[in-house]
Amino acid sequence: MGNSKITKHISWILGISLALYLIGSIGFYLFQEKFIFQPKKLGANYVFRFNQPVEEHFIKTEDGETLNALLFKSASPSKGFILYFHGNAGNLQRWGEYAIDFTKLNYDVLMIDYRGYGKSTGKPSEISFYKDAQTVLNWSRQNVQFSKLVIYGRSLGSSVATHLAIANTPDLLILETPFDELNGVIYPPLKPMLALFPQRHYFLNNQNIPKINCPKVIFHGTDDWIVPLSSAEKLRPLLSQEDQFFIIEGGGHRNLRNFEEFHRALAEVLK
Repeated sequence: MGNSKITKHISWILGISLALYLIGSIGFYLFQEKFIFQPKKLGANYVFRFNQPVEEHFIKTEDGETLNALLFKSASPSKGFILYFHGNAGNLQRWGEYAIDFTKLNYDVLMIDYRGYGKSTGKPSEISFYKDAQTVLNWSRQNVQFSKLVIYGRSLGSSVATHLAIANTPDLLILETPFDELNGVIYPPLKPMLALFPQRHYFLNNQNIPKINCPKVIFHGTDDWIVPLSSAEKLRPLLSQEDQFFIIEGGGHRNLRNFEEFHRALAEVLK
């Protein structure tokens, strides 16, 4: 009798655990976009304000959506053109503040809001990000004069940048706080469970980088709690001997530009 009760109790626990797993799996599958993409919308009449001049543009996609873009130009003769892909949260009002880091080095920089971000229309997805990146680069080649192309990817944007660089071979690829793949940002104790959940988005830098034929530079901080340095370190074996991997001691996910070491290294690779 005692063994029978124990068996029923174990079966009940296993049944509840299975039910919770199924509920969790379905919930993660249905709402994973809410975790990955965290856009902040802006009204169509919103006026951007920065401490340097900016040109606002709207770029049409093949499927009829509109991407909002900001072009910041160097006050001096430009050394080149940077196509910048930002992280997973916010909009161009936030990310446009970073443009000064490049224009002060005499580079022009174009930043876009992904679908569903800021004034851009549509819904975000990994595949649409990749297609839109090519659309934006094509637009840039027709509307911006430049002889040197730098593709820059920040956090989630690193995967957009690496994917674009495969087919377009820029003069330089720069990745700030990148991950090896989206699973690389999962909190380690949760990986055994969450790794089993179905995914619709992967963002595989580790598969993209070996296919890229241009110089590559990576910046990462030792105290990044969103994208752990261990995830970015998995990209190091995929780099060529001439590529560079800068580790900013004490740097986090959002504050590398607060470190003079970051600015010195950035000026060196963009000289």
